[in-house]
Amino acid sequence: MPRVIVMGGSIGGLTAALVLRDAGCEVRVFERSSAALQARGAGIATLDATLRYLTERGGLQRADVCSATDWIRFLRPDGSILHEQRHRYLFSSWNTICTSLLELFDPGRYLLGREVTAFSQAGDSVHVTLADGASAEADLLVCADGVSSLARARLLPEVKPSYSGYVAWRGTLPEQALTAATRQRLGDALTYQVLKDSHILVYPIPGPGGALTVGDRLVNFVWYVNVAEGAELEELMTGRDGIRRAVSLPPGAATDQAVTAMREAAAAGLARPITEVVTGVAEPFVQVVYDIAVPRMVFGRACLIGDAAFAVRPHAAAGTAKAAADGWALASELASAGGDVPAALASWERKQLALGHALLARCRDIGDSSQFGGTFRPGDQRLIFGLYGPGN
Repeated sequence: MPRVIVMGGSIGGLTAALVLRDAGCEVRVFERSSAALQARGAGIATLDATLRYLTERGGLQRADVCSATDWIRFLRPDGSILHEQRHRYLFSSWNTICTSLLELFDPGRYLLGREVTAFSQAGDSVHVTLADGASAEADLLVCADGVSSLARARLLPEVKPSYSGYVAWRGTLPEQALTAATRQRLGDALTYQVLKDSHILVYPIPGPGGALTVGDRLVNFVWYVNVAEGAELEELMTGRDGIRRAVSLPPGAATDQAVTAMREAAAAGLARPITEVVTGVAEPFVQVVYDIAVPRMVFGRACLIGDAAFAVRPHAAAGTAKAAADGWALASELASAGGDVPAALASWERKQLALGHALLARCRDIGDSSQFGGTFRPGDQRLIFGLYGPGN
């Protein structure tokens, strides 16, 4: 089986590294960060593909890393229930999933502070150059370096992120910081509120250290807000330090003016329990919502996976699941091809391109229906999370 370098050590990269290792490959992960990865404790809905390695091979149960809700609930502005339906969702945090995966990988092969700055191919090998001047060789390079992928920029310079027209305000706060009435209203559900050209979601996620006991969890919100491209977006994404960020403003970086305006809008338009969450978050952060799609995922003996290939809007809750599925599919194709990298990649690319384009179209449709079309409706089957389709 081939020698593999995985470029990027987040959830997608780690899942790929684990399944490729299990398939018999010699795997190293090069992560550019010099410290253990953190993602601000942000919440994620956890689909089967995201959890698959932990539950099938990692000896964990879903309940070990996920909080659960049994209802989907839509609130009116006055806080009363507009619509509810029984549907079980699992939620976790980026940190909880990533840490759990990392504990299952070989420590000496997950290398921090190893930023890949260039790579080239000759014959049957890939030559990788690192920022510190070191180099490495592999038979396969898996580029899992995320939405701002250096690999994609080098391999497909014509592919640029396409701005959706809206951003996501996000944040978490301790469940125990909420009033008892708000905890009761929000604690057992994925809670929505639909506004004009906007919607917001609130749900519980594991607390610090992965705490899952009710009262020890965090409550996570994601609020999609339209921001015009140009001066308005530039102003929002220029932080208090004067630095303009393209993808996200981390906690504490947004200006007081932007945070105050967001909180005032929450108080004016959101149901009281949801307002309590949004205004209670000390340092909300902002993520710009982009679409990114590639025409190819394979380039000789290099491939793009996860957000490095397709960055999809979060509305199907399938971004991390797609990244994980890319890794599982790659390991399966390599095993079926007996380690023949070109043959495996050819078969893998056809299937993962189709999945990426289908997911991107579905997420774009959901987002546009809320933010621009006015057709985002409680109870719509399209809104059920899933990688391959609603509920799947």
